[in-house]
Amino acid sequence: MATSADVRHELASLADPQRAEGSSRFLQMIPGGYGEGDSAIGVSVPEQRRVAARYWRELPLAETAKLLDSSVHEERLTSLFILVRKFTKGDEEERGQIFDIVLANTGRINNWDLVDSSAPYIVGPWLIDKDRRVLDGLAESSLVWDRRIAIMATFAFIKAGDFQWTFRLSERLLRDPHDLVQKAVGWMLREVGNRDRAAEEEFLARRYRVMPRVMLRYAIEKFEPQRRREYLSGVV
Repeated sequence: MATSADVRHELASLADPQRAEGSSRFLQMIPGGYGEGDSAIGVSVPEQRRVAARYWRELPLAETAKLLDSSVHEERLTSLFILVRKFTKGDEEERGQIFDIVLANTGRINNWDLVDSSAPYIVGPWLIDKDRRVLDGLAESSLVWDRRIAIMATFAFIKAGDFQWTFRLSERLLRDPHDLVQKAVGWMLREVGNRDRAAEEEFLARRYRVMPRVMLRYAIEKFEPQRRREYLSGVV
């Protein structure tokens, strides 16, 4: 049976110090950055996915969770890739256990790539047919990653044609001070618009003037140039 140490060893064998330096800058693992205190060893995302594909069947959940507690960014991301695969293939009991692991470790899902690789594929899908009020709590959290998890989880609902919670949480996060939340809200609104433009514009109509600029830009990115100019000029 595989262990977390096996995965760590394989990732370490793929480490690239030059790539690690670039990753540290890109994910702001620098003093004052949102990823400050994190560390990278320089394993590419495709390589991490290949490692996850090799280990997801034989690595027990408890060992996968150990990786999520690592100080190495790539080990946590690989852990999430494994959890997503397990969640997709698992039965209801295992899916619930995986959801609980993710919710218990949001402090370790502490960069945008970690959130975006898990929330839409575990948190959202688990809540499709369940009480979603846990997302309200995440949206009210002081932890930026909790708030991004909340809105990104709604991607699963959007794909199912259900926009209610995207609008509900977008309203709650409309004045969020962090640009990583602002971008995520705008992105999810854009995804709604990709499926129902009228629904997105109805939401924007009474709110676009008070939205942070980056949120609005993300939300209207796919609009026609003239329509984008109207929103940005405040003349819709």
